[in-house]
Amino acid sequence: MRSHASFRLSLLAVAVAATALLSACGSPPGGPPPQEGTPEMGVLTVKQQPVTLTTELPGRTVPYLIAEIRPQVGGIIQSRQFTEGGDVRAGQTLYQIDPAQYRASNASAQATLAKAEATLRTAQLKAERYKELAQIKAISQQEGDDTDAALGQAKADVAAGKASVETARINLAFARLDAPISGRIGRSSVTPGALVTANQATALTTIQQLDPIYIDVTQPSSAVLRLRQAMARGDLEQAGDGAAKVSLRLEDGSTYPLQGHLAFSDVTVDQNTGSITLRAVFPNPNAELLPGMYVRAVLQEGVKEQGVLVPQQAVSRNGAGKPTAFVVGADHKLQLRVLDTDREVGDQWLVRSGLTPGDQLVVEGVSRARWHRGQDRAMAAQGHTRRRQSCRSFRPDRTACGQLRRDHTSWHVSLSIVRSSPGCWPSS
Repeated sequence: MRSHASFRLSLLAVAVAATALLSACGSPPGGPPPQEGTPEMGVLTVKQQPVTLTTELPGRTVPYLIAEIRPQVGGIIQSRQFTEGGDVRAGQTLYQIDPAQYRASNASAQATLAKAEATLRTAQLKAERYKELAQIKAISQQEGDDTDAALGQAKADVAAGKASVETARINLAFARLDAPISGRIGRSSVTPGALVTANQATALTTIQQLDPIYIDVTQPSSAVLRLRQAMARGDLEQAGDGAAKVSLRLEDGSTYPLQGHLAFSDVTVDQNTGSITLRAVFPNPNAELLPGMYVRAVLQEGVKEQGVLVPQQAVSRNGAGKPTAFVVGADHKLQLRVLDTDREVGDQWLVRSGLTPGDQLVVEGVSRARWHRGQDRAMAAQGHTRRRQSCRSFRPDRTACGQLRRDHTSWHVSLSIVRSSPGCWPSS
C-alpha cells in the first residue's frame, strides 16, 4: 500500500480487498509489468437535486420593546426601588418622588370643587324662585336674566373644579414612576435625593424587552431585485409555506441554537448605502442575545428544484480565472470542462452550466493527475468490475475501487487501493 493513496485505510482492509481482486482477475502469463507512480482518482456521478439557497447578511440585535423612564413631574427622588441590571415587571414601582406638594395640590383642588358645588346649589334654588316670580311679573326681565347667567357660571365652576381635582390626582400618581413594560432594566442615572424635572431630556433609566428580540440586517437592493427576478422566472420557489426561516451565527463563530423568522422588509432603499433593512424575530428565553451584538443572519432565499452541486475540491481555476473541472468522457479519457458557478452551498459549488446529469466528475487525485494535452491516459477497459464495485482508476496496474457516499454536507469516498496482477488491465 503506497502512502499517497487517496484515503487512509487499515492494512487489514487493504489485504482483504487485494486478495478478492487478485482471485477474480487471475494472473494471465505474459502480461506487461506493473507501472508505478500514477495516482488513483475518485469520481462521482453528477445528478440534479433540490437545493435550498441561503444568503448570509450582517446584522445587529435590537430590543423587541424599549422604554426610557423620564419623570412627568418635578421633585426630589425619595427612593429607588429596583436593582440595576435586573428584571422588572410591568407596573412595578421604580422611583418615588416626594409627593407632599402633590397631595396638597390635590386637597386644594377638592376644596375648590366643593365650594363650586355649593355655589351651584344656591344658584339653582335662586333660579327656580325667580322663574316663578317672573311668571307673575314680580321681577324685572333683567333680574331673571342675571339669575340664569349666575346658574350657568356656577355649573362651569363645578366642571373646572372637577378638572382641577383630576389634574392634581394625576400629578400625585406621577410622583410614583412605574415600569411601563416588562424586561431588563439598565443603570440608574440618579440616586435618592436628586432633583428631577418634568419631561427632562436625560432618562432616569431604560427598560428593554429581550424575549423575543429583533435582528436588523441589511441587504443590497440589487440582491433583492435579483431574487425577485429569479422567483418570477421560476428558477426559484419559495422555501416553505410561511415566513422565511432565519438562523444566526454569533461573533465567536458559533451557531445560535434557536431559529427565527423574517418579520418584515423595509419599503425604502437607503440612498447612502443602496441597501434595504430586513428585520427578523428570534426567541431569546435565556437572554443570550443582548442589544447591539454583531451577528450574521442566514436567510433562506428559496429552493432551486433542479440544482447541480459539486464538491469544491473538484473545481479549480484556469489561467483566465474561470472555474474548471475534469470529467471522464465516453472514450474513458479525461475532459476539461469550463463551469459557470452560481454560489457556494456549504462545501460545494452550485453549478449553472458545464455539467450535465450523468457526467462522471473527478473529485479525488486531480492535482496529481498526469495531464498531457492530446495524450490523455485512458481509463481501464470497461467490464472489469468485482463485487458490484465501480473501478475508477487511471492506472493500468492499479485501481481505486470505491463507492461514494454523502454524509450531511461532506462528500466521502471509501477507496480500497489494490495492485492488480499483470494482464488484469489492458496496457494503455
